[in-house]
Amino acid sequence: MAESNAASSPAAGSTPLQLHGGGSLRGRVRVPGDKSISHRALLFGAIAEGTTRIEGLLPAEDPLSTAACLRAMGVEVSAIRAGEAVSVQGVGLDGFQEPGDVLDCGNSGTTMRLMLGLLAGRVGRHFVLTGDSSLRGRPMRRVGAPLAKMSAVINGRKDGNFAPLAVLGQPLRGNRIHTPVASAQVKSAILLAALTAKGPTTVIEPVQSRDHSERMLRAFGAQLEVGGPGLTEVTLTPGSSLRGQPVVVPGDISSAAFWLVAAAITPGATLTVENVGLNPSRTGILEVLEQMGARLTVLNQRDVAGEPVGDLQVSHGPLQPFEIGAELIPRLVDEIPVLAVAACCAEGVSRVTGAEELRVKETDRLAVMARQLGAMGARIEEADDGMAITGVTALRGATVDSETDHRVAMSLAVAAGIASGTTTLHRAAAAAVSYPSFWDDLQRLRS
Repeated sequence: MAESNAASSPAAGSTPLQLHGGGSLRGRVRVPGDKSISHRALLFGAIAEGTTRIEGLLPAEDPLSTAACLRAMGVEVSAIRAGEAVSVQGVGLDGFQEPGDVLDCGNSGTTMRLMLGLLAGRVGRHFVLTGDSSLRGRPMRRVGAPLAKMSAVINGRKDGNFAPLAVLGQPLRGNRIHTPVASAQVKSAILLAALTAKGPTTVIEPVQSRDHSERMLRAFGAQLEVGGPGLTEVTLTPGSSLRGQPVVVPGDISSAAFWLVAAAITPGATLTVENVGLNPSRTGILEVLEQMGARLTVLNQRDVAGEPVGDLQVSHGPLQPFEIGAELIPRLVDEIPVLAVAACCAEGVSRVTGAEELRVKETDRLAVMARQLGAMGARIEEADDGMAITGVTALRGATVDSETDHRVAMSLAVAAGIASGTTTLHRAAAAAVSYPSFWDDLQRLRS
């Protein structure tokens, strides 16, 4: 498969996708590599010395955007193709060339936010980052403001909140930084900046967010300590060179979530999702499904390149409602859309609170899911920081739209599988952002 930003699926074009309700799901599926780990493997490999070889890297649009930005700054990244290892020839901590053009981050917020931290300390070099219309409307001062406390100079629209963003590399100084929200992207950007700062930097979060950056930075040779109540304080001391490493990317639990929920709510379904990353900072979805009484078993648990991995077996059964609060949101923020679908099948009212972060993702996911699932008959009451979903609700086929959000597209496909009649899904190709083969896997698993 040639490297491309197009989805290789029945939904690749602009033609709406017809999804028929009924039937069941059976079999085994292996989801694409973890998107968060894929981004970080590329970025850390680029600033390391020597070669980083990445197996299982997600060959989807967002990591391709990261790779394209790195190539524009003189980093050799081999072609990204499904089933093939990717090699990155590192240029060291200060080896980036000033690009001859604007860096295009596509639709990837991770690319843009982590790049801000990565580029802030490249003294005397100038970088401009932009993205598609969706990304240009997503807030960036949440990264720019803490980086400014380290002497970073980042300018953009609306006082630096929106791209295009200009970064003028400066000598950075370490600092002690409290982040207002628990965000792995914000934390990772600060840690990347800290690698070339003068003196140590400590990031303090309200609750712990995903810790892929901490695990991988340690593996690459960074001097990093994690502590504080609830492991919310991370301190990086600069001075160590990073060394290229072999990286094995596990399956993305956020992609696995669609199959976990689909099997739990579809009559007669039994699915096994293989080789899923089970990092404790990412397994909120498993806790919620356990809270709901889902028939879920973790099999073949093992450790791969510092990340816990296992197989997840799920089958259909009755479900209870869930309660998700702010303390759990950082560990399942991307899974809320598909959990809203699960809530439609639970006996009672499920509630999500403390989820304001969903309003500034690829779309306003709270509003979009309330709007699109509502068109299928779901009973959803939207709040500023979450939603309440009343089940059991019989969903019906309708005309719906992903609104260009990959996780919305796949969540609506899960809902369509249990709906009566046919659902017409517009902009289904959005799934390619994180799961290019989703529609092929869905067709294969349906029985």
